[in-house]
Amino acid sequence: MQNQALVARLRNELELGEAEAIALAIEVGGDRLLMDERLGRQVAQRLSLKVTELLGVLVAAKQSGLITELKPLVNALISQAKFRVHTDLYWQILQDVDEA
Repeated sequence: MQNQALVARLRNELELGEAEAIALAIEVGGDRLLMDERLGRQVAQRLSLKVTELLGVLVAAKQSGLITELKPLVNALISQAKFRVHTDLYWQILQDVDEA
């Protein structure tokens, strides 16, 4: 990555991984960034990057037929990977893909 100055500035607000991901997306002209951390998403959006969260990717995969069920995957993320998702969002997403 070339833009270490941007990484250094972003480190005032973010952890290293998020700062580097944002700087790299800007450097390569990426059109979308996959990021779940709220503060990282806010900073990326402030810098005009479009952001998608993991749950958004899974919903799109279900809607396009790449996966048949979303609920078991989300439940595994929650129980095994300590993935955090607000209860209201969990149920809304399952309703959106007809698995509630």
